[in-house]
Amino acid sequence: QVQLVESGGGLVQPGGSLRLSCAASRSIFSIYTMGWYRQAPGKQRELVAGITSSGSTNYADSVKGRFTISRDNAKNTVYLQMNSLKPEDTAVYYCNADLRVYGYSPRENYWGQGTQVTVSS
Repeated sequence: QVQLVESGGGLVQPGGSLRLSCAASRSIFSIYTMGWYRQAPGKQRELVAGITSSGSTNYADSVKGRFTISRDNAKNTVYLQMNSLKPEDTAVYYCNADLRVYGYSPRENYWGQGTQVTVSS
């Protein structure tokens, strides 16, 4: 079984920065798209940013120019650098990955457990 382990959340003041990390708990045959989602209280989970295995990225309009997604394929890790944070960025952030554990495994989608990001003065 594979787990996606997130780290880097916390409390930050408006205008501050945080860097989230998400690593697979074991070696993986292939990881395709990786991404970060977030869910604020009372709201639906939404895509924040995604990155393909070749490095193509996409972002929610609300975070363009402030957040940067990147990945280290050798470490099976995806990052989310968050700058100029706003109170409306407060949410639980979830890592997501589309992967194949072994060469003969089906392609499956996995979620991390979530990490809280709170932007407040």
